[in-house]
Amino acid sequence: MMDLGTYGNSTPMARKIASGYDVPEGVDIRGRYDEEFAKILTKDALQFVAVLQREFRSHIKYAVECRREAKTRYNEGAVPGFDPATRNIREGEWKCAAVPPSVADRRVEITGPVERKMIINALNSGAKVFMADCEDALSPSWENLMRGQVNLKDAVDGSITFHDRARNRVYKLNDEIAKLFVRPRGWHLPEAHIFIDGEPATGCLVDFGLYFYHNHAAFRRSQGAGFGPFFYLPKMEHSREAKIWNSVFERAEKVAGIERGSIRATVLIETLPAVFQMDEILYELRDHSVGLNCGRWDYIFSYVKTFQAHPDRLLPDRVQVGMTQHFMRSYSDLLIRTCHRRGVHAMGGMAAQIPIRDDPAANEAALDLVKKDKLREVKAGHDGTWAAHPGLIPACMEVFTNNMGSAPNQIQTMKREDSATLTEEDLLQRPRGLRTMDGLRLNTRVGIQYLAAWLTGSGSVPLYNLMEDAATAEISRVQNWQWLKYGVELNGDGLGVKVTKELFGRVVEEEMARIEREVGKDKFQKGMYKEACKIFTRQCTAPILDDFLTLDAYNHIVIYHPKGSSSL
Repeated sequence: MMDLGTYGNSTPMARKIASGYDVPEGVDIRGRYDEEFAKILTKDALQFVAVLQREFRSHIKYAVECRREAKTRYNEGAVPGFDPATRNIREGEWKCAAVPPSVADRRVEITGPVERKMIINALNSGAKVFMADCEDALSPSWENLMRGQVNLKDAVDGSITFHDRARNRVYKLNDEIAKLFVRPRGWHLPEAHIFIDGEPATGCLVDFGLYFYHNHAAFRRSQGAGFGPFFYLPKMEHSREAKIWNSVFERAEKVAGIERGSIRATVLIETLPAVFQMDEILYELRDHSVGLNCGRWDYIFSYVKTFQAHPDRLLPDRVQVGMTQHFMRSYSDLLIRTCHRRGVHAMGGMAAQIPIRDDPAANEAALDLVKKDKLREVKAGHDGTWAAHPGLIPACMEVFTNNMGSAPNQIQTMKREDSATLTEEDLLQRPRGLRTMDGLRLNTRVGIQYLAAWLTGSGSVPLYNLMEDAATAEISRVQNWQWLKYGVELNGDGLGVKVTKELFGRVVEEEMARIEREVGKDKFQKGMYKEACKIFTRQCTAPILDDFLTLDAYNHIVIYHPKGSSSL
């Protein structure tokens, strides 16, 4: 058991409050009481989260303020670039700590929310790693997050099961399972159901803190060498944010009494500013890093957001912004070269396709696209890739194994070219393609349906044979906003019409009618489609672009319960 009495600003003495949870001084839980949740929200676990919150909240606030200042610069005409002040880090010959043997082979990883059945199926999927997601694939309701912590604890100790009563089937773990990584929320998201010293806790510190506190000892026992837990870190824009995470890891290791460097993390490079900070991010996390990942959907979203005030950088339809675009291919290549130079994994992007069970020909065509994408990744030098559905694991595994053989990764075997040949211009090149009415309609239809599902608790949603999450919904939102702001002419349909609020209003009305036809009138009326339409339309037509769709929508899923209440 961790000894937390000497850390933080609060006394270790606990007090019982009317919510039913046993909490340390300064902590207030406003979410529903549940006996299962209480096993996670123990006094000592909450004290650990409070220690992290009190020590790092000022650093987090500063990092978020730096993001705002950078946005102002970009809105005034500046563009991201390499920092001259950290040139010595980029040109130095340092390396990260050696990759732990237990996670040396990550050739296929599956991702999904921390739902009980999903966790079991993903760990049993045949993938090398399962990234359990508290971020883009999860609607961050109190129920989802706390139930997710319960599920993760059961998964780590091997006791997790799930009884599907509809199918009368019990799911449990196989003897051989994937390695477990966890992705907490980004720095910008609060946890409004837990207050520490009168303000909402930082969401990622809640996610990390509760998971680490309850599970670090199990990793130490199972891994032998003392490595783990393992994490994915999202939404960074600058190495100062990696430095905060490194300090959080060091503090956690110290409090738990485990070796420095036991915690390992992969950083998602999914913002445009971060692509110019990859060496610096790895340097800050060099004792705790196991690589970087191409979070390509969020990266596209970030491209639009970063250049929201640059009318010369309008994106074509989102389906045309793939890895063959020069700026996307350059981003992938630089990530591979940077990671291999520093001795860590360079992970590829998401295959978002899902099996099309009622159309074999369409399913085969979709699978062929997946194989081609994965072949491009492994030949470029990626050490592994992502899939959103267990049905894609065999195809992805076959492509990587055929090209990597028995080697666990390509860190040492892939010939490394000089990353200096990739310039700022390569990484910022304007994307090419057409903007069409079909693209505007698809953005609208997907954005509304995803948000409707998110508001009712589902953060990972199958739509039109793709698995959509918050990142793809964000592309839909910001692209609509960009086209509206600049009155884009739709040039792919031979129509030559400009995107105006009037046109967009008609598109929204027509796509809502289509959604109702597709999902059925009864489901449409009972769902949150109308509320989602209001939120999505408001964000698409706002004079100032909101930083995140989910940050605004989060207020709609925060539910405070009267103290002592345990009702749903």
